[in-house]
Amino acid sequence: MDRSGLIRLLDRYRDRHPDELETIGHVLALLSDRERAFHRDCFDPGHITSSAWIISRQSGAVLLTHHRKLKRWLQLGGHADGETDLLASAQREAEEESGLRGFEPVPDLAGPEILDVDVHGIPAIGDEPAHEHHDIRFLLRVSDDQEIERQVAESKEIRWFAPGAILRVFDEESLIRMARKATLWLARDPVGPA
Repeated sequence: MDRSGLIRLLDRYRDRHPDELETIGHVLALLSDRERAFHRDCFDPGHITSSAWIISRQSGAVLLTHHRKLKRWLQLGGHADGETDLLASAQREAEEESGLRGFEPVPDLAGPEILDVDVHGIPAIGDEPAHEHHDIRFLLRVSDDQEIERQVAESKEIRWFAPGAILRVFDEESLIRMARKATLWLARDPVGPA
């Protein structure tokens, strides 16, 4: 996936989620205006990141990480580090952060589709000024019969949450939105998103 491929995915996402035009517009503007949009040193207004809503192939449980710097539960993911193939970036980050292997996109037959798009502020930390993450999120599936090996420097904890627990345990709008989208996606035809 290159920049134009991402724009095509965002166009399809916009068709499925016309209520998110403002968010998608911010991401498209960043892609249009900033040559280094996929690099973490692009701070004005921010840069592209990728992440994954990860579900267990066996139980449907959701894998989340308690982020050490941001001090909250999040989906796994991170900086693209110049990589324009954001699905590959999300899979790489998921492997690095969890130690799990064998992540597969859902749907895997129809090619990648975006589960969710979010633009959110990141506070100034260390030498990095406050900036925005324009996060492109994918739905991935993996076997939960593997041992988790978290990156201690980035995560306080990584844990599987029962499928329905996200809506009961968390009040963060972004997590709830992804949980609802994933539930709708998985309830539909397995080759297409909600």
